[in-house]
Amino acid sequence: MTFSLVIFDCDGVLIDSEIISARMLIAELAKLGLVIDMDYVTRHFLGRSYPTVIRQIRAEFGVDLPETFEASYRENLLDAFRGGLRIVPHVRGVLERIGVPFCVATSSSPRRADMSLDLVGLRGLVGERLFTSSQVARGKPEPDLFLHAAAAMGADPARTLVIEDSLTGIRAGLAAGMTVWRFVGASHLGPDTPDEPDGARPHRRLVSFANFFQIAPDLAKGEPAA
Repeated sequence: MTFSLVIFDCDGVLIDSEIISARMLIAELAKLGLVIDMDYVTRHFLGRSYPTVIRQIRAEFGVDLPETFEASYRENLLDAFRGGLRIVPHVRGVLERIGVPFCVATSSSPRRADMSLDLVGLRGLVGERLFTSSQVARGKPEPDLFLHAAAAMGADPARTLVIEDSLTGIRAGLAAGMTVWRFVGASHLGPDTPDEPDGARPHRRLVSFANFFQIAPDLAKGEPAA
């Protein structure tokens, strides 16, 4: 298939942030006596918006977090990003060489997404093509965000490629009728990541962005479209 749009998730795809976010959330919840581990975060929180995380905690543990928790968590996380956030290897080269329109669609807040992309030097490359869950009624795993991004970019969902890391994001891309590749090259996943469950199986896995144009040469600048 020749794609007319590529949608990149942000956390865990363009920036190696998920491991930082997970560790921060685990530490902040532990202060309140709520103990979870990395596996729990990966299964229940990866790729989801903050309000969804809060609802999960309330439903699973019967805990209503203090009103101050969100602001404190967000500020501590941004401080951690300032000290340790890194771009995913080979991402810049892909964004500079890609020959079809692309955008970013993320469950992160606009402030966090802006700052994260700026910290790793990608904000200028993305420009105005940044879409967040704050712009739609339902976040991932519903298809709303991806469909909103495709509509804003003037693209047919059936000719849109989504690059995601989370099962939540994969489900959203599939529900939108898009082709989905799962990126497993950030520090929170890896080539030995277990197979995806039914309903969240991507069309293929991407281990490294170094292989992006080997897999899809038509997406590179200067390559003739089929």
